[in-house]
Amino acid sequence: MAKSRDEIWDDWRALMNMAPKELEEWLETEESRAVGDDADGESTGHASGRRIVSIKRTDKDDLTDDQWDHMGKVVGYVRRHCAQVPDGDIESSTWRYSLMNWGHDPLADGGCAK
Repeated sequence: MAKSRDEIWDDWRALMNMAPKELEEWLETEESRAVGDDADGESTGHASGRRIVSIKRTDKDDLTDDQWDHMGKVVGYVRRHCAQVPDGDIESSTWRYSLMNWGHDPLADGGCAK
């Protein structure tokens, strides 16, 4: 069963713990560009991060159907990956970097590894 927009919004607000500027700056780093699958020169997560910045800067009432669909996809991705916390030091892990590309820092306040 598909989630309602209210459910997606609540999950989005709980999981997206990186501010737009913080995510933009992260996406400019080599670490960000080095993780994820690379189909067309940019990983899926990196491209998603750019979309997330735009969504976070959009008022809720102005979100498009496409943005709502992407928000649902992002919430699902973050939830799945947060359930797979790897052993060992995760601060510099590709697991953490991948989640950060999707707007969630697992070590920040509200992060799944805290």
